[in-house]
Amino acid sequence: MNKKKYEMIFCIVNAGFALTVMEAAKKAGAKGGTILRARGTANPEAEEFYQISIQPDKEILWLIVPKDIKDDVMHKIYQDAGLATKSKGIAFSLPVSHAVGLHEEEEAPKSESAQKEEKK
Repeated sequence: MNKKKYEMIFCIVNAGFALTVMEAAKKAGAKGGTILRARGTANPEAEEFYQISIQPDKEILWLIVPKDIKDDVMHKIYQDAGLATKSKGIAFSLPVSHAVGLHEEEEAPKSESAQKEEKK
């Protein structure tokens, strides 16, 4: 089991903007994610209050990222696909308590001299 700390980022955007989010996340260090098609339910009072039209067709992205880059990824998503854009995206994160099957880039083997230094 992987002991590294992870966060799950959820991002909900208007249909057709999932790749915008994925590109933003990758620029900030994410490796990839999962895209789901969804349908939102709009509250007519909210649409009237905020004076916006809520598009019912949505895409939801799930991204598991190392905890240390989560803020950077969410900030980049907000810049490129937040509420002020055509994506009308919202994002939130939750901690991941356990993860299996995540493949991190393997570290290059250490030289013999580096291994000897670590032992000192």
